[in-house]
Amino acid sequence: MSGLVTGDAVVLGLQPARLPSRALAVLIDLAVVWAAYLLIMLGLAVATASLDEAAVMAVSIASFVLVLVGAPIAVETLSHGRSLGKMACGLRVVRDDGGPIRFRHALVRGAMGVVEILMTFGVVACVASLVSERGRRLGDLFAGTLVVRERIPAARVQTVPPPPPWLVGRFSGLDLSGVPEALWLEIRQYLTRARELDPAVGRRLAERLADELVSRTGTPPPAGVPAEAFLAGVVAERRARDVRRAAASSSAAAEPTAAGGAGPGMPGGGAAVVVPTVTAAPRTDSPGGGGGETAAPATGFAPPA
Repeated sequence: MSGLVTGDAVVLGLQPARLPSRALAVLIDLAVVWAAYLLIMLGLAVATASLDEAAVMAVSIASFVLVLVGAPIAVETLSHGRSLGKMACGLRVVRDDGGPIRFRHALVRGAMGVVEILMTFGVVACVASLVSERGRRLGDLFAGTLVVRERIPAARVQTVPPPPPWLVGRFSGLDLSGVPEALWLEIRQYLTRARELDPAVGRRLAERLADELVSRTGTPPPAGVPAEAFLAGVVAERRARDVRRAAASSSAAAEPTAAGGAGPGMPGGGAAVVVPTVTAAPRTDSPGGGGGETAAPATGFAPPA
C-alpha cells in the first residue's frame, strides 16, 4: 500500500497501479484517440481539397494537437483522472495527497505524454515507471500525481478482525492521545494479515507492536492477555470512541434546531434543554459468564480457558 497522507493527516491506503495495467490503459486510450484522429483527418481531407498546401498543413497540425493532445487532457480533467482506458482497467489519476486532479495536472501530464509516449513509443514512460518507487512516469513526477487502482478484487479486501468478546470495553480508560497515526496503520495492517504470517513471525511482530503501543499509552496491558488480542482490543476501543465522537457532534449540531422557540432564562430566547444523567450499570460480561459477576478490575485479568 502507498503511504499517502492528506492535509488532515489521514493516511490513505491507495495502491499504486503497476506497469502492465497502466500500459494496457494507455493502449486502449491510444487506440480510441488514433481512431478518432484518422476519422477526423479523412473528413478534413475531403473538406480541404480546395485549399492550398499551407492551409492543409495548418489544419493537419491543429487537428493533431487538438485530438492527440487536447482531447486526453480534456477527458482527464472532466472525469477527474479517469480516461476510457483507465476506467476499463479500474485505474484513476490522483494527486500526491489523494485528491482529484485539476486542469493543470492533466495539462502537465498530457504535455509530457507527447514526449514520453508518442515520440518515444512509450519507452521513456516505461523506464521511468520501472525506476520510480510508486510506478510514476515523468509526467506524474512533474504534475505531482499518481495512478492508483480503484477496483481491488473482493478476495483481497481485508478488514480488521474484532477482538475477543471478553476484551470488549476493557480499554475504555486507556489514553490514546499519544499514539501516532503511523503506529495505528502498522497495527491495522498486521491485524488484517495476521493469519497469513508464520506463527512465530506473527507473534514477534505482535509483541513488538504491543510494546510500542504500551510505551505510547503509558499503561501496561492486563495480565495474561496475548499481544494480538491486546492490539485488537485497543483498535476496537479507538473505533468505538470515533463513533461516539461522531454521534456526539451530530447531536450537538442538531440540538439548537430541536430546542427552537423562546424560553425564560436563556440568552437570545432559547429554551433550556435538560439532559438526564445516565449511570452505567456494572458490567456482567466477565469471562466466567455468570449473570451476577462484575467486570474484572483494570489492573489485570486472564483470558478464558
